[in-house]
Amino acid sequence: MKKTFLLLSLFFVLQSYAQAPKLSQEAAISVFTCGKGAELYSTFGHTAIRIKDSVNNIDVVYNYGAFDFDTEHFYLKFVKGDLQYFIIASSYADFIYEYQYDNREVIEQTLNLSYTQKEQLFELLNQSLFSEDRYYTYKFIDRNCTTMVMDKINQTIGKTILKKVDDQSISYRSVLYPYFEDHFWYKLGINIIFGAKTDSKAEKLFLPIELLNSLDQAKINGKPLVAKKAVIVPGVAINIGFSFFNSIYFIAVILLVIVLVNKKPVTLVYLFLLGLLGLFLSFVGLYSFHKEVLWNYNSLLFNPIFLVLPFVKGKKLNIVLKACLVMMAAYTLFLFNKADFFLMLPFILSNGVLLYRLLKKQQ
Repeated sequence: MKKTFLLLSLFFVLQSYAQAPKLSQEAAISVFTCGKGAELYSTFGHTAIRIKDSVNNIDVVYNYGAFDFDTEHFYLKFVKGDLQYFIIASSYADFIYEYQYDNREVIEQTLNLSYTQKEQLFELLNQSLFSEDRYYTYKFIDRNCTTMVMDKINQTIGKTILKKVDDQSISYRSVLYPYFEDHFWYKLGINIIFGAKTDSKAEKLFLPIELLNSLDQAKINGKPLVAKKAVIVPGVAINIGFSFFNSIYFIAVILLVIVLVNKKPVTLVYLFLLGLLGLFLSFVGLYSFHKEVLWNYNSLLFNPIFLVLPFVKGKKLNIVLKACLVMMAAYTLFLFNKADFFLMLPFILSNGVLLYRLLKKQQ
């Protein structure tokens, strides 16, 4: 029903604005920054642009964050990095209703643009909506709903007035950490699959809150770019509360049990499963266009070499175990000053103990 309602809204909007009418002098353009949601795809919030012109009875929101779950091979395309996102337009009332229903905050920043700039931005948005530019290949950091809005505003103004003003000395991984405060499994999964790029300095603006902060500080012709700022939907903070099963303690207990059981078959099965995970990480790094998953050093912790442990014996097993321990040590040293060190520490400790124990039994 939700999808049908969205499509019907889009149909009527397209019919209404296909001719891209001229805006009146009373027109206002604003940027919406929307709070995080409960679903993984809404964890980081959202950005959209509102065009309001009461003279022409226009109140429409342009949204670059749309995608179709029914896309053939959706998950494979998402992992590979060639999933097509697209811009849609909906009425202000329909857009806001969804965030009111989900109790997600919406902040509106009205832009201090000239009439010519407003008209130009309106035309740019409609060109995107009614042309092949409607679609774009989603990239987690480099191209998303926030960067698309930022690019359109910069293009309208004619210079890069919007750029990152938040802390650029920390890594992308550190920037993302607070978003998973109550979502341990999301945090663990994303930190496992993300590679070296997310440990580089977070110099690019890519999150909705970063664009909001940039807009607040931007000036055009010596005047603030944001003429007015208001909270449209107050929102309710998501407070899941502590859950043992949604915490690192659950993982730590499971790993401690595996170590304390001290049975070779259990150890080999566990390490074999980690090897499968490492093989998956290596495959994704080769398969995907997402730069965030390239050069994933977590393959040293979840090592594909673990897959051969149940099938080799004697001196060969000795060599394999020593090689795995050396790689584990290198991984630990490399990870020591990274944001996810303590998140991965239970795996580091348990893997080290299990590998060393197997090696001692060989001697």
